[in-house]
Amino acid sequence: MLPINFIAVLVAAIANFIIGFLFHGPVLGKTWMRLANIHPTGNEKFSDMVPQMVKNFLMNIVCAYVLSLLYVFASTSSIMSNGVFTGMVVAFLVWIGFIVTGSSMDVIWMGKSYKLWLFELFASLVSFLAMGAIIAVW
Repeated sequence: MLPINFIAVLVAAIANFIIGFLFHGPVLGKTWMRLANIHPTGNEKFSDMVPQMVKNFLMNIVCAYVLSLLYVFASTSSIMSNGVFTGMVVAFLVWIGFIVTGSSMDVIWMGKSYKLWLFELFASLVSFLAMGAIIAVW
């Protein structure tokens, strides 16, 4: 069995959730809403967002778990070592190899705003680096 620290996975998922909340809420929420062309009506309720938040958190757990698997493989490689740097390198490689390239299809083929795409990429980069560091330290 692979040595996965499930507490680290959970903490990394929570960090991802908090960073996403900060980027899309109190810190840069107005910028995100402008880029996403979202116009609040004032009738939004927190309770209406709970199902999406639960699904989002479950996906964060899956993401953190997969990232921890990749960290285990990378840290046992002869060219990598254990530690925060390795965790962040693995996270960066996953981000650039899968998040950047995969989400680029929304811009290339579906007409998603380039600025919104860059905003989301930056938010996901911060989240991935944080998750990689947490997984490596634990």
